[in-house]
Amino acid sequence: MRGPCRLPDPIRAGHRTHRYTKKSFLPAFLLSRIPAVSLRIPPLNPLRVFEVVARLQNLTLAAQELHVSQSAVSRQLATLESYLGVELFRREHRGVTLTRAGAAYAKRVAPAFAEIAAATDGLLQNMSHKVLRVRTYTTFTAKWLIPRLEDFHARHPNIEVIVSNGVSEVDFDRDAADVAIQFGLGGWPRVKEDVLFTDEIEPVCSPEYLDKNMSRHGKLEDLLKGRLLVSKYRKTDWTDWLEANGLSAAAANSERMGFSTSILTWQAALDGLGIAIGQSALLQTEFNKGLLVRPFRRPLQRSMSYYLLRPQEQRFSRRVAVFRDWLLETAAREREALANGPKEPPSLG
Repeated sequence: MRGPCRLPDPIRAGHRTHRYTKKSFLPAFLLSRIPAVSLRIPPLNPLRVFEVVARLQNLTLAAQELHVSQSAVSRQLATLESYLGVELFRREHRGVTLTRAGAAYAKRVAPAFAEIAAATDGLLQNMSHKVLRVRTYTTFTAKWLIPRLEDFHARHPNIEVIVSNGVSEVDFDRDAADVAIQFGLGGWPRVKEDVLFTDEIEPVCSPEYLDKNMSRHGKLEDLLKGRLLVSKYRKTDWTDWLEANGLSAAAANSERMGFSTSILTWQAALDGLGIAIGQSALLQTEFNKGLLVRPFRRPLQRSMSYYLLRPQEQRFSRRVAVFRDWLLETAAREREALANGPKEPPSLG
C-alpha cells in the first residue's frame, strides 16, 4: 500500500503539514474529496487575519473585529506574506490596499471562511436543537416577555429559551439569535416579519398620585401641571400626545424629570414621582393589578409597531414555529383585551 505523500522539503521546513492516508479515521465520502497529496495550507491564524483585512480594507477595523492590537494584525500579515513569498498588501500613508495577487487570493480565501462559518453554525444549531435564542430590548423583556414565559414553558417544557438584549437592529448573520422582537416601521431586509402590536401611548400614573394631584374640581388637566416623567429613548412621546389631544398649553410650565430607560420611567410612576407616558401593550400587568391607572384614557396610535423577526432564509425549525404561534396568539389576545377596555375619557372640564 502506498505510504503518505509528503510536501517538498522547502515547504515542510518550518511549517506543519497535514497528511492523509487511506488508513485515516475520516469517513470514506470525505476521503474521496481529499487530494492524494498533503494539503498546502498556510498558518490558519495569519490566514484568518488576511481574510478580515482584505474584507474591511482597514487595519484599525480589522483589529477591532479580531479583538487584537493593530500591530498584532500587521505582524500576522507579515507572517503570511513571508510564508507565501508574495506581497499581498501595499502599505500606504492612509492604510493598506490589496495588490493584484492579494485581491486574487482574497477572492478564493473568503468563500472558504464563509463555508467554515456556515458549517460551524449548522453544527451548533444541531447540537442545541432544543434551545431557542430570542433577541429583544430590556424593557420589552422585563415588562412583557418574562411575565408570559411561564405560559410558553408550560406548553413546551422541552424548549429552552435564552433571551439576549440589544438596542441596535438585529443582524442574524452576526447576532446569536433564532428570532428577534424589534420595534420600528417594518420592512427590514432579508427577514420575515409578523406584527405583534402597534405602539399605543398614553399618560399613566399611580392611583395615589392621581388622588393627590387631582384638583378639587376634578380637572384632569391639572395633572399636567405637575411633574412629567420622560424616557431618554422616547423623548417625543409627551409632545406627540399633548399635541394630538390639544393639551400642550396645559403642560407648558410643568416640571420634567428624565430617566435613561422606559422601564425606569415607569418605575418612577409606580412610586408616585409623577405622571409618565406609558406603552399600553407593555403595562397590561400593572393596569390589571391596579398599580397604574390611565387617567385620560385617550391613547395615541403611533405609526411604529413591535415585530417578530426571523431570517428570510431560515430552515424550518419546530421550536421557532411553536414560539411564533404562541407569541402571535398571546399578542392577539392582549390586543383584543386592550380594544375592549374603557374608551370614553373622563371629562376634561
